[in-house]
Amino acid sequence: MTDRAVAVVRAGALTTVQDTGRPGHAHLGVPRSGALDAGAAALANRLVGNAPSAAVLETTLTGCALRSRCTVTAAVAGAACAVRVDGRPVAWGAPVTVPAGAVLDVGPAEHGVRSYVALAGGVAVEPVLGSRSTDLLSGLGPPPLAEGTLLPLGPPAHPHACVDTAPQAGPPGELVLPVTWGPRHDWFTAAALAVFTTRAYRVSSASNRIGLRTEGPPLERRVPGELPSEGLVLGAVQVPPDGRPVVFLADHPTTGGYPVVAVVREPALATAAQAVPGTPVRFVAVRGKAADARALGGRAVGGRAADGQAADGTRAAAGTDA
Repeated sequence: MTDRAVAVVRAGALTTVQDTGRPGHAHLGVPRSGALDAGAAALANRLVGNAPSAAVLETTLTGCALRSRCTVTAAVAGAACAVRVDGRPVAWGAPVTVPAGAVLDVGPAEHGVRSYVALAGGVAVEPVLGSRSTDLLSGLGPPPLAEGTLLPLGPPAHPHACVDTAPQAGPPGELVLPVTWGPRHDWFTAAALAVFTTRAYRVSSASNRIGLRTEGPPLERRVPGELPSEGLVLGAVQVPPDGRPVVFLADHPTTGGYPVVAVVREPALATAAQAVPGTPVRFVAVRGKAADARALGGRAVGGRAADGQAADGTRAAAGTDA
């Protein structure tokens, strides 16, 4: 086994390997996956000299701890947290040196939900369908980290980091999600559509990498019954039988039988990934470039915001890439 590796000392609540995902396989039932806060993952990679597509670790709320078999440069971005090397406090959002045998401890998120741990050379687990990402829905990629897991590292791409420190974007006090109407918005009453775009919801504690669930007023259906499974895209807002909207994230299913009332513009989804349970949520109906501008507000710091993807509300085909 190579000496360029780290061993998991503390796995945390949910820590997974993520990169830029595996787009192009939705027609096979495989979602994109990848880092939920793609901008934060790319920023962590930049701090250690990696390519933006290098695999990182995505922690959830409680952080993780790793023992390095080699001297390696590491950086943590995304949700702010305490970072220590062998018990000594080091900088968050900056490259730090982890000596061979030392433990890098990434603490619980102080603000936000998900932190991203980049290691020089990237996490070099075996790729599946062109990606090293863990897909919690279909089970592709490496399983979530467990104590004792050994993660190989690739060779460092650059001897020095490209930047010295990262800007810190705090979690949203209110999550404003710009949406375009979805293919089944006409299945809901006019009153329900008004509720959807004017009433406040909250992030549910049942949210995960598959979807951001909400708590709030249910949406009344105009058309009863169910429909045959249809294709789903990243950011689709599906309304299950309880009437409360669910925003699909990176590990979402590629088909579903509940109506999609709207689609969240992709640049806003990184912010959604950092919204803690209880965060107020508002859905704002917008069109075209105005949607992207609203979604990028407060996130275009140091390249944090992800590039936009068209979500014009037309009906998704089952083979649509998600």
